[in-house]
Amino acid sequence: MQTLAAALLPAGLMDVLPPAADFEAQTVERLMRHFAGFGYERVKPPLIEFEETMLAGSAAALAAETFRLMDPVSQRMLALRPDMTMQVARIASSRLAHRPRPLRLGYSGQVMRLRGTQLRPERQFGEVGAEIVGSDAAAADVEVIVMAATALADLGVSGLTVDLGLPTLVPAILADDPVAPGVEDRLRLALDRKDLAAIAAMAPVLGDARAGLLTRLVAGNGPAEDALPTLLSLDLPPVAAAERARLVSVHEQLRHQLPSLTLTIDPVENRGFEYHSGVTSALFAAAAPDEIGRGGRYRTETGEASTGVTLFIASVIRALSCPEPQRRLFLPLATDPQTARKLRGEGWIAVGALEDGIDIMAEAHRLGCTHVLIEGAPRSLQALVQRAERG
Repeated sequence: MQTLAAALLPAGLMDVLPPAADFEAQTVERLMRHFAGFGYERVKPPLIEFEETMLAGSAAALAAETFRLMDPVSQRMLALRPDMTMQVARIASSRLAHRPRPLRLGYSGQVMRLRGTQLRPERQFGEVGAEIVGSDAAAADVEVIVMAATALADLGVSGLTVDLGLPTLVPAILADDPVAPGVEDRLRLALDRKDLAAIAAMAPVLGDARAGLLTRLVAGNGPAEDALPTLLSLDLPPVAAAERARLVSVHEQLRHQLPSLTLTIDPVENRGFEYHSGVTSALFAAAAPDEIGRGGRYRTETGEASTGVTLFIASVIRALSCPEPQRRLFLPLATDPQTARKLRGEGWIAVGALEDGIDIMAEAHRLGCTHVLIEGAPRSLQALVQRAERG
């Protein structure tokens, strides 16, 4: 009992064991190689930064999810990163300010949140992402979505759906005649819950026209082919109409580049997109209960137009089929070192014996090997056992 108690971890934290840890590392590297093929260069920000730096500008929206601790060296408050996007934006705006734009950066690493969610209970989880800094073109939004979707397809993720959002649309509709902060909070909650009755009940405060417009926006979300005609039929203020045009452009380019990709539209979704300033995307897969990635347009602390996407590795792996068992080869103690190097170069996981005079078959089975090196060639352990049983 004492040993078990010593192995307990805080809620939302876990050890990743073999072979899952190896599969996770391979998945991360495959994604990063895919991003590199699009021209994204890897950066590696620190796990902890000064609080005022980590949560500067738009990142302040993540303050409620951030762990803090005191630095005994500087006597200043530090923050564990709850997300890597704004760290990459900081690097682009400072250390890489001299590089030509648009700047394409990729990253991978662990993040920490104060609390998990019902669908994603992990408080520490891995991210793989990419950012384009210094471009306001709709093609940049499209590029990161296409890159993420094709990377996931190459991994074997099936049933992929991309939900396009526009969290700036509702603020643009309310901008000409702002409502009180308390009313806005109630409205935002009703919009996130898609509560048509609650929105309609706010008509005396919002005005009948705006309440009706917001109700139609909520009712019109769904498959892109159905949602777009509804969205285009609405009479929007000029700023909101410009936001809508951007969403339509992104949809058209995505449909051109990935005709078979399932696209949905939710123009009022705001949860998780608090610091975004334009078109957003959430990626879902048939085999995963929660979203496997999200991204969208934002501005860096220095005001550069940027967009990106982040994939959540644990969720991606849940959307994948179990990997095929790896070939593990047991090498007797007397195996020639050059033979062992050659076999490992051919892709074998070659596990060497540490003692002589042992039962090679039994030891290979005990160590989970699928093959045994006999007379210089790998032999199937299962076939050898079956042959021995037949006598």
